[in-house]
Amino acid sequence: MKKRFLYLLLPIITLILEILPYGAVCVFAPSPTERVKETFSYFDLTPFGYANFAPFLTAIITCLIFVLLLVFCIKGNVRTAIKAKNILYVAVVISLGPLVFGIAYFSLVAGLITLSLVAELLFLQFTIKSPTE
Repeated sequence: MKKRFLYLLLPIITLILEILPYGAVCVFAPSPTERVKETFSYFDLTPFGYANFAPFLTAIITCLIFVLLLVFCIKGNVRTAIKAKNILYVAVVISLGPLVFGIAYFSLVAGLITLSLVAELLFLQFTIKSPTE
């Protein structure tokens, strides 16, 4: 049972990175020649309001993954971990969404968030076996 709580380590790290105000990036143009780059938390709705949907959606999906893995750690139901793994595939793709606007909208913290999601996906992929029916 205690070993299952290791599955929560990477989602906790991901959530901490998402709470930091350096992940989501908005580039504003106060004048035709000037560009101002501001960073926000993944849970902040300001980038969402400027059509940068990916950070907020990634944060919500990470919370869902954390809850699913918490249920897995408590109850030991492998199907719950498999559901979390499948949702992680979606989270990884959505976390790369700001790259659609350009590399200026992707910060170092956003890259670390994507890497931690990929690491959790690989951790689940290689340690959770599908239940036999």
